[in-house]
Amino acid sequence: MTIDVAIDVCGLTYDYGKRRALQDVTFQVPMGEIFALLGPNGGGKTTLFRILSTLVPPQQGEARLMGWRLPADTAHARSAIGVVFQAPSLDKKLTVVENLQYQGKLYGMSGPALARRIDELLSRVGLTDRRGDRTETLSGGLRRRVELAKAMLHEPRLLLMDEPSTGLDPGARMELSHYLQQLREQSGVTVVLTTHLFDEAEKADRMGIMHEGSLVALDTPAALRATVGGESIFIVTDQPHDLATSIAQRFACETRVIDQQVRLEQPNGHEWVPRLVEAFPGRIQTITLGRPTLEDVFIARTGHRFGAAAERAGGYER
Repeated sequence: MTIDVAIDVCGLTYDYGKRRALQDVTFQVPMGEIFALLGPNGGGKTTLFRILSTLVPPQQGEARLMGWRLPADTAHARSAIGVVFQAPSLDKKLTVVENLQYQGKLYGMSGPALARRIDELLSRVGLTDRRGDRTETLSGGLRRRVELAKAMLHEPRLLLMDEPSTGLDPGARMELSHYLQQLREQSGVTVVLTTHLFDEAEKADRMGIMHEGSLVALDTPAALRATVGGESIFIVTDQPHDLATSIAQRFACETRVIDQQVRLEQPNGHEWVPRLVEAFPGRIQTITLGRPTLEDVFIARTGHRFGAAAERAGGYER
């Protein structure tokens, strides 16, 4: 089956009792793309991942993986995808190669064909010399490489990863990103990952931002940053709502109060810093300026800072 779209989601809605976890989520992921779903805990990305990894069936709407419709074609879809869960799935008492052998047998692989595939993957992820080591002796970054090899053993064309850099230090996270790029370039594998880290989402070809169960933004990271109207200015003051109103009236510009700070976006933001300080002497405690970031995009689309959104959701995953 020749297809151009790895994931096709239309109108997905999912409830846990009276709590709505997903609301009318629609997007596509073309073949060969690295796609990130960014969101705080409680944003809906975990529920979406559970549906895409075939752990739970859709309640409303439609989802297709590699052309296979869920849940009707779940068995076919599972054969076409590899999954790396947030929680480790390795048997720590088994060696690297034993973990891969066990995984291969679950997919009906055996003999010389399985041995060749294991050798190929261990070479690709740089673990040939650690094949006989128990996985409990490996660092977090090396264990993630084994997880990646395990997910790719049956040669899936679509790789799903839930918070893949959880527990990794910055160096191991950069290394993981390098391997994913290499995997896409060498094998044409489509990669879809969930994350709550802005720098991880920045490395994707395209990304979607999840908030309270809805997909509030969808584009390349650069295009999303470009939607922010200039540089971001944050002001700390004793009376943020009063100051926001004063700034809006004085300069005829849009202001917002985010987490008790006044926020505005302006081209040439550095020119606004002295202008604001001079216009409101004694009312500004601190003022900061920054180029548009993905967090600015999140704030612009939701009205909340990223961390505050997780707190509003109660800190739970959904």
